[in-house]
Amino acid sequence: MKKIITISLCFILFACSNQHPETIDDIVKHSEKQFEYALKKIKPLQTGEKIFPRTLEEEEIKLVATKDWTSGFFPGTLWMMYELTGKDKWKAHALDYTLPLEVEQWNANDHDIGFKMYCSYGWAIKYLDNPEFKEILIQSAKTLSTRYNPVVGCIRSWNSNPKTAHWKYPVIIDNMMNLELLMWAAKETGNESFKEIAVKHAQTTAANHFRDDYSCYHVIDYDPETGEVLNKNTHQGAADDSDWARGQAWAVYGFTMMYRETGMEEFLTQAKHIADYLLTVDGLKDGKIPYWDFKAPNIPNEPYDASAAAVISSALFELYEFASNEIYLSTAQKLLETLGTPQFLAQTGENGGFLLTHSTGSKPYKSEIDVPLNYADYYFLESIIKSKRYEENQNLALSKE
Repeated sequence: MKKIITISLCFILFACSNQHPETIDDIVKHSEKQFEYALKKIKPLQTGEKIFPRTLEEEEIKLVATKDWTSGFFPGTLWMMYELTGKDKWKAHALDYTLPLEVEQWNANDHDIGFKMYCSYGWAIKYLDNPEFKEILIQSAKTLSTRYNPVVGCIRSWNSNPKTAHWKYPVIIDNMMNLELLMWAAKETGNESFKEIAVKHAQTTAANHFRDDYSCYHVIDYDPETGEVLNKNTHQGAADDSDWARGQAWAVYGFTMMYRETGMEEFLTQAKHIADYLLTVDGLKDGKIPYWDFKAPNIPNEPYDASAAAVISSALFELYEFASNEIYLSTAQKLLETLGTPQFLAQTGENGGFLLTHSTGSKPYKSEIDVPLNYADYYFLESIIKSKRYEENQNLALSKE
């Protein structure tokens, strides 16, 4: 008889509170209350184009416009609330915040169109058979494709600006997350060029972004005329040779996703190498939330990054499905458990309506340090969905024995 290993998803509390959720189902109910609170809080603040909650700034909710790279995450969390509860009100709220992003299908100013559009419209097409939505996503993929340079073999991340002018053709590890939009478009349209761009970008990234231990650089600068690697730097990390936590998270998530979408063994191998490196980070496999950079100079007196933990948890739940490594599963679950404790999961009516506390946006630029972030909430809910799927699959397997 096949051995089925189940791991309880009850959350170990680190503080006594009768109100704090103890199970995943409790967290879903808690999230409903928190998002209801958030919607009431943000509506009076919306002015002009700024409608999406991104973070807290001096304890006040910061709203951003559609062009902001994080604009797709809030509608995405609302779509996930619909998936988790089946309640039509969440579909309605999600649609309200998805529709304004239509204008971004033409925005070719950076690579983040994948974050913006696939985390919003990508969820919408799961529940609404709307041909217009699919056309919007297809155009978004076309727009992203215009940033691809076949000589380099990568999609350019940033245009030149005062912060990035010293790079000729910067490509950041975050860009792996935008490839899912291209893979969807390839399947939807039958246009293989979308897939070819995504695959080549991932292959080039695997070749140049990683060190011998499979930690990754944040920024690789290429010569756009020759494809030569000019520099290996950071923009978000503590140093060029440090390990920016969210960058490592994007890496394991991105290559796991590319294996799911292509079935190419090289991407599964890369994802496993990155995951195995993550398991060497102090305390991570035991559920410890990482600091914003694994090699930050003042650890333990450095801020955490709950967003990195949420991305890693989500990635490892999925990687377990492909690699069947129990350590990947237990690490995903333990990180999710820790995120569900009072230290990181905000009480209802607090934290500006965001779910998680203690994320870090950009420590080097003194921006969004030890605050909630909408993408932390997004990947936290995604990790919950994947954990529930695992439990359902386990229960189904047991019922067939």
